[in-house]
Amino acid sequence: MKNQTGNETRARTPATPSEGSSIWQQFEMMRHAFVASPVLKPILWLAAGSFTIIIVTAIGQIVLNRWYRPFFDAIERRDLNSFFYQLMLFVLLAGVLLVFNVAQQWLNQMVRLKLREGLTLDLIGEWMRPRRAFRLANAGTIGVNPDQRMQEDAGHLADLTTSLGFGLLQSSILLISFVGVLWSLSAGFAFQIGERSLEIPGYMVWAAILYAGSASWLSWLVGRRLIVLNGERYAREADLRFSMMHANEHIDGISLAGGEAGERRRLQLDLSSVLDATRKIFRAEINLAWVQDGYGWVTVVAPILVAAPVYFAGNISFGGLMMAVGAFNQVHSSLKWFVANVSAITDWRATLLRVAAFRRALITADTLHGDEKRIEFVENESATMTFENLEVVSRSGRTRLAESRIEISPGQRVNIIGDPRAGKTLVFRALAGLWPWGNGRVGMPAGEAVAFIPRAPYFPRGRLRDALAYPHADSFPDKVLVTALSKVGLDHLATSLDREARWERELGDDEQRLLAFARLLVQKPRWVVIDEALETMDADALKRALSIFEADLRETAVIKIGRTPRNGVQFSRVIHLVKDAEAPALKPVRLGGGVSGLEVAARGAP
Repeated sequence: MKNQTGNETRARTPATPSEGSSIWQQFEMMRHAFVASPVLKPILWLAAGSFTIIIVTAIGQIVLNRWYRPFFDAIERRDLNSFFYQLMLFVLLAGVLLVFNVAQQWLNQMVRLKLREGLTLDLIGEWMRPRRAFRLANAGTIGVNPDQRMQEDAGHLADLTTSLGFGLLQSSILLISFVGVLWSLSAGFAFQIGERSLEIPGYMVWAAILYAGSASWLSWLVGRRLIVLNGERYAREADLRFSMMHANEHIDGISLAGGEAGERRRLQLDLSSVLDATRKIFRAEINLAWVQDGYGWVTVVAPILVAAPVYFAGNISFGGLMMAVGAFNQVHSSLKWFVANVSAITDWRATLLRVAAFRRALITADTLHGDEKRIEFVENESATMTFENLEVVSRSGRTRLAESRIEISPGQRVNIIGDPRAGKTLVFRALAGLWPWGNGRVGMPAGEAVAFIPRAPYFPRGRLRDALAYPHADSFPDKVLVTALSKVGLDHLATSLDREARWERELGDDEQRLLAFARLLVQKPRWVVIDEALETMDADALKRALSIFEADLRETAVIKIGRTPRNGVQFSRVIHLVKDAEAPALKPVRLGGGVSGLEVAARGAP
């Protein structure tokens, strides 16, 4: 029964990309996410199918382009029979291309779905490794809002990667296909300049490349600011989302204190930041629209102007002119893929930055404070719990046990007490293995379960019987569950075993703690460590909680950490905590290895 908690404060200074944030490093990080993924093979098969359809569709587009010549020539000759024949061919070609287009769209959607599944499962798997989520939450800005990174950002990255990836592939294949068409149409043509003749082999190809290249360069010049602006917008959105979630989680305290006005101002401030960041993006997109839309209007006549010299020279027919226009548009469309997707590319780049930074932070979290000594954890074959020269280091100093060696036997009741700022919760987390920084050795009984009860116990959302069994998936008989609830005074919950609810919302503070002790009755651990959960309970609830150790759990060893030697009769052994605020403290750190430079859109307290 381990409770993982994290800081909920935030910083306002955005991080900036560093030299460790190259796109190749981010690609490598994402590649590792999929190498061992169970969805890798389905993704590869779906991608191969989509690639095949793109190739076949490109061939169909070439056939359709060649159809332009006889169709428009028939119109020029006013040949009605040929016109209807070509019209029937168009219906056939269009029908085939329609089937392939729909199939390609379906395959793209399946790839998008599998990409999101693989990426999200990988992030969840890394996040939920033992102790890692807790350490990440205490590691600075990158550990704030992990839910947004795994849910919203991962899904958005999968969508953008699929659409941009297949779009680039299709544009590249069509470009290669239609460059040959344009080259053949303009091969051997010479421009007459006075008495001189100037021949540019395949001049239509070079014209299309020059036209689209200038558009791409100018679009990137204008739109590249969107990478930073999108990252900043995501940061501000995360702030607003966090503030709303924080207010909702603490609405009781806010309402009781009459603090709605202050919370409203705070939410309004966060909303203003979001709107300001969004306005900057809008201005950048408007500037980009001038470039993109301007080239769009020129494109209406550009293909005809490029092909006009060959047509007016009599080298091609009207149908050939339309064929050249179609080929030029295909080449230009492929070359301007970058222009048309500048906004999406910058969005994808910012999202990739966030997801890659988060995944690297998850892995790096295990090496936080790498130069700091760590508490050694061992297993005792003697079925005892031991503490040897135990000292816990934090940013506010060091906390140690007054006795250099402590041995606790099964069934013993030990009270560890300290002053309000002695670091009691930190010692509790150290015993649980959540906070490993310090000195000394902690020996746990080999092969025996140790239950840790925090000040605010955690209950998963779902049925009450699942809350009593947590973290195990065991199915306990109803009689055992009802008896446990009755012994701690929660008889009124006996009929709610199969009801789903958020129990931390439905139950009062003392009821939640009593439910945690009922969980002990159900699971019967041999060792229990309690962090101030008994300190604030009223007399009746406290009596019920302690009663379970007098009868059902007589053989269970209990280590209670608190402020005072309360319940001294039952907890006959007292160990004092000593706080040394002058000793070298744990230095604040940010995740290394270039991760802090990737924190484009996170906020948190260092």
